[in-house]
Amino acid sequence: MNDADPPGDERPSWDEYFMNIAYQVATRSTCMRRQVGAIVVLEKRILTTGYNGAPSGLPHCAEVGCLREKYEVPSGQRHELCRGLHAEMNAMLQASYHGVRIAGSTIYTTHVPCVLCTKMLINAGIEHIVAGEDYPDDLSRRLLRETGISVEIHPEAEEE
Repeated sequence: MNDADPPGDERPSWDEYFMNIAYQVATRSTCMRRQVGAIVVLEKRILTTGYNGAPSGLPHCAEVGCLREKYEVPSGQRHELCRGLHAEMNAMLQASYHGVRIAGSTIYTTHVPCVLCTKMLINAGIEHIVAGEDYPDDLSRRLLRETGISVEIHPEAEEE
């Protein structure tokens, strides 16, 4: 398979292509505060997707309210108050549920992962993160640096 695009090709780059899909996945989010989408990719093939929202079979936050909103919790803090799972978590859980190996893959996500997701991504063997925008979590960034997982911000990939 030829990895290079032909000269004059006006198609999006692979990173743009996968980021656009991550933003589309985010449209399924049921979070009242932030819509996040994630896709796990290996060798230019999508393995799993995930968006943030309540666990399967439970009412969505729009139906029962958001505790983090109620208590005015700043972004990046008190994740345990949220009833939802993060997009990255859901993408990894889908891999586990369906028996898909994701070690060595890249995750494309609309936001740099929080520290909870970062720890899971480290243990799942994710090697590279491409994100649409940053997220205010210093510990996450520090752990990613310590483990050598590369993070690339792709601001030109925008929500459609």
